[in-house]
Amino acid sequence: MPTADDLFRPTADPDAADASAPAPKAGKAAKNAAVRAVPDAPEEPVAEKRPSGRIRHDEKMTVYVTADELLEIEHVRLKLRGGHGLAVDRGRLVREALSLVLADFEAHGEDSALVRRLRA
Repeated sequence: MPTADDLFRPTADPDAADASAPAPKAGKAAKNAAVRAVPDAPEEPVAEKRPSGRIRHDEKMTVYVTADELLEIEHVRLKLRGGHGLAVDRGRLVREALSLVLADFEAHGEDSALVRRLRA
């Protein structure tokens, strides 16, 4: 269940010319014409990749987790909120964790924590 912060957060882009205009349908042509949050090919190597954060995400991926894993994610989310004043939803928490793992893999390759854990 979403928190009150998630329910009442602004969803429109403040820089958009007309925030009241409805979002375009996500059809094949609209997806190809839309500006993507992550470019297909970066022009120059970026020193540090950052997760997308609180933007509208056009792509979706379903990941199944165990009850214990979900409980652990919720526990971390609540600790971030209570102990650090960071109100994040599960999606952002997972995107941040994924970003850290992928950055470690990019930097260390064969010696990354991801490769070590997948081999174990």
